[in-house]
Amino acid sequence: MNANLIEIFSSVQGEGRYVGCRQLFVRFEGCNLNCKYCDTENQAGTHPLCRVETFPGSRKFSDVINPLEPTEVAAYINRFLMELPHQAISLTGGEPLLHSPFLQELLPMVNARVMLETNGTLPDRLARIIDMVDIISMDIKLPQATGEEHWEEHRRFLEIARKKDAYVKLVVSGDIHMGDFQRALELVAEADPGILLILQPVTPLNGVKGALPEQMLELQQQALEVLGDVRIIPQTHRMMDQL
Repeated sequence: MNANLIEIFSSVQGEGRYVGCRQLFVRFEGCNLNCKYCDTENQAGTHPLCRVETFPGSRKFSDVINPLEPTEVAAYINRFLMELPHQAISLTGGEPLLHSPFLQELLPMVNARVMLETNGTLPDRLARIIDMVDIISMDIKLPQATGEEHWEEHRRFLEIARKKDAYVKLVVSGDIHMGDFQRALELVAEADPGILLILQPVTPLNGVKGALPEQMLELQQQALEVLGDVRIIPQTHRMMDQL
């Protein structure tokens, strides 16, 4: 049940509904997708050490040897929570649900709200821990970003996730395929037209084309025709030079 982690640190949430909230980030290694715009080096087996912040917000780190046991990670989390109040623990990655057995052991040992940041493609693994999480930030991954289609997985995932405080995030590049965008809107609307959709302009990386301001407004207008709450929120932590 051990897991390789990349880092544990305290910062502000830079994306989605809880932008600006102080959260404790637990970043897991490994992902089942390979998105063109990914900004995290998360390849499995490439992190012999996990960086752990020495004090919340200090930006100073010590290294611990991977893999870590759930009890070790719980001890770090609980120390952080004693040193500073946090709005939630953010499980991020990579893809945290690849480590669902680890999470099943870890989460009962911590006393805080839990936010899951996920690519939304592993519904069966979500079902195993749904009762242990409070907030779900679910991405919809368009085929042009991953080279694969995950519509059915996303549909099943959202049906489970919507029982919690869940919202959907969709990263928008300048060359977004409108047919896929429309299909994503229909998928969300069929599950719950009241769910929050966040359109996140891509941070141009790896040759991915950025989205124009007027393009984002047009996409928001189109989304608002079928959904009640659609917001445009970029990666604000990059603007603030936060981790």
